[in-house]
Amino acid sequence: MKLLLAPLTFLLLQVPAPAPAAFTYRFESVQHTVLRWPGGDSHREVKAAAGDPADAGDMVKTGWWGRAVIAVPERASRFEVSGSTQVRLASGEPGVLIVLDQGRLKAVFDALAGPPVERQVAVPGALLAVRGTRYGVEVDKAGKTVLAVFKGVVEVMPRTPQAASVFVKAGEWSTFGPGLLPKVAPMPERGFDERGWDHGMGMDGLMGTGTMPAGGMRPGAMPGPMH
Repeated sequence: MKLLLAPLTFLLLQVPAPAPAAFTYRFESVQHTVLRWPGGDSHREVKAAAGDPADAGDMVKTGWWGRAVIAVPERASRFEVSGSTQVRLASGEPGVLIVLDQGRLKAVFDALAGPPVERQVAVPGALLAVRGTRYGVEVDKAGKTVLAVFKGVVEVMPRTPQAASVFVKAGEWSTFGPGLLPKVAPMPERGFDERGWDHGMGMDGLMGTGTMPAGGMRPGAMPGPMH
């Protein structure tokens, strides 16, 4: 009996771990130029259109005035991607739905039935985890990130070794990045809210860099949210 159990135990140990769940991505809406590279292959450029499916591993870039809403039905999640933005759909890291390399997006997470599951967005230097939340996030060329929370709570999990997570609540904003630990503060009292974000308020307005175009609207921003 011992001779039979040993090979069986060896076989059980060799069974590969289950692959991460595959998500379905769909372009709910597209405005102006939005390009997709299947599997991140720069030689397979596809112009995205409303209703198109996409796959984990695809890279998406929006043009100067481009804008897209990408949905992940299995996770009751939606990402409103602004102009001049580059994202990757999933990353192979468990729980990560989208990776924001540069630019800005608004993330909307509806309530899920059943046990809680990880729904994360990756940005340079951190992961953002939620349980039913709406927030805006913007990454500049250096990887510095601004997070503005409109509803719920976002857990910022720095990738810096031994750095503790920080919780950012509705009405608060935070800055962080590679080598820069999160700092949390109340939102400015100058009309900054979700509607302001939809109209183009973001890193320029929060950081006071003065680079926002005349009229207060950023490239890719549209008058009102896209639902």
